Amino acid sequence: MRIAVTGASGNVGQSLVPLLEKGGVDLLLIGRDPRLLGSLFQKHDACLPEELGKRGQGCSFVLHLAAMNNDKAGTQEEFDAVNRDHALAVISQASTAGIPRFVYVSSVHALDAGNHSAYAESKRRGETALRAAAAGIGVEVLYLPAVQGKRFTGRLAPLNLIPRGFRGIAFRVLSALRPTVSTERLAAYVLAGAPPGEDGRRILSDGQQGNAVYSAMMRLVDYAFALSVLFALWWVLLAAWLAVKWESPGPGVFRQPRVGRHGRIFTCFKFRTMQLGTVQAGTHEVTASSVTRVGAILRRTKIDELPQVWNILRGEMALIGPRPCLPVQTDLVEERRRRNVLDVLPGISGLAQVEGIDMSDPVRLARRDADYIALRGILPDLSLILRTARGGGQGDRVRGE
Repeated sequence: MRIAVTGASGNVGQSLVPLLEKGGVDLLLIGRDPRLLGSLFQKHDACLPEELGKRGQGCSFVLHLAAMNNDKAGTQEEFDAVNRDHALAVISQASTAGIPRFVYVSSVHALDAGNHSAYAESKRRGETALRAAAAGIGVEVLYLPAVQGKRFTGRLAPLNLIPRGFRGIAFRVLSALRPTVSTERLAAYVLAGAPPGEDGRRILSDGQQGNAVYSAMMRLVDYAFALSVLFALWWVLLAAWLAVKWESPGPGVFRQPRVGRHGRIFTCFKFRTMQLGTVQAGTHEVTASSVTRVGAILRRTKIDELPQVWNILRGEMALIGPRPCLPVQTDLVEERRRRNVLDVLPGISGLAQVEGIDMSDPVRLARRDADYIALRGILPDLSLILRTARGGGQGDRVRGE
């Protein structure tokens, strides 16, 4: 496999290229200083960006690492010149060389619509411009969080000052706060042929699986929330139960089978918000007339979800995670299974929920759930808790709403 790589002299590139060498990849390194690239990586050819059209024949794809990163100071025009205009020049050369694919390495900062930094804006503009300009060449965007290589860079740079024996512990703590990705994982992605993601996009991160700091801190948050509800809001629970019982016949607390972690079925608890005998189906398939007057209030205020603190204490749910679905929602279960969403505990609230994505669109929901897993961390999870408390998302809408 032959790959053209831009930005190989940067921090990420200097860690990545040796790993690709071990994997047996033939690299064509693109940069403004080919002699520097030749001295850094003597086993590979190097050329100027404008020479790619002649020398890039036979490359499977371009991995575009070259960027003006967010640790640099500059104007919007300066960021655009590197992160958009330079990328456009390279893809034009790639098209001339007949290279079929162009992998534009971006940042998770660009996924945050509220991030209006010159860096994030330039990355978004770069993606838009590349997709509009690409003729006969596939454009894929690879979103990366902070990258861990030979040396820590960006927000991880302070770790370089810590004695080597303690860096691992410090890194676990910092990586629990926000997502990171190792150059080993990036190399594995490239060596696998940079498999395209859905809609020409992919988020690559190490995730939080196996990070004991993240797991311990978020379970502490889960249990603190559950116990706070039981001891401080017991009167709200009691009042809601009495109101449900008073308005319509049937139990105050509704028990329903849901699909949990690893696809296991568990009993989910909620205050009943619908008439007794309502069909067991996705909420979006149930008519609005099935919702009681008290139920409408409980759903609007999200009080109907509070009995799920019992599910948290039983270890079946978390405060933040993909919302558990019904076993009969087989399309959603399969979409989530395919994207490894079922590897994590479901939650009372989550990223898709605060963004208003409900179970009526299984593919879109499963994709956003997978995004959450790739982007999760203590700080993003706490942000989702605040957004939920402020009224973000109203849960699944019934038919007719």
